[in-house]
Amino acid sequence: MAMHLSETAAAAAAPVVLSDQQEMEALDSCHREVLGALRGLVTLLDHLDAQGVDATARRLAADAVRFFSETARGHHADEERVVFPGLLRSDDAVLVQHVQRLQQDHGWLEEDWLSLSPQLDAVSKGYSWYDIDELRHAVDIFTALYQDHIDLEESLIYPEARRLLAARTDAGRGRERAAARR
Repeated sequence: MAMHLSETAAAAAAPVVLSDQQEMEALDSCHREVLGALRGLVTLLDHLDAQGVDATARRLAADAVRFFSETARGHHADEERVVFPGLLRSDDAVLVQHVQRLQQDHGWLEEDWLSLSPQLDAVSKGYSWYDIDELRHAVDIFTALYQDHIDLEESLIYPEARRLLAARTDAGRGRERAAARR
């Protein structure tokens, strides 16, 4: 019985390996979550403007802090690992420039988040020392950069990454078929 429990624990601790297609679908899904979280920030600002810090504001702020500190950061790391490397090896100089810009965006988004998060974290804990005008301006900049970033990824970068991943998968299948014939 103890052996079975340790096997179960080991299986639960093992990383889940996703296919390239599943990883791309997860990245797409996260973009929808990011856009929802950005709308949540606007909702929070409107609520703070109208009601101040109350239970709803605290929850909205905590949700934003959790999402952008964890999920969004993980999403950027996944893009750097799954999407960008193959594209950076492209012979298409314009494509490489776009990928480099997105990498730079990740740094700017992180910097913007580091500026925003202390105020939002304070609201999540019930403090009201925020400056609503400064907070609104910072959220506007953060939102505009994120939306522009996602637009570029979805219009150019993700389709190109899918094409490269499919070509790699097809090449792998060709090698498998050739090996099977031997």
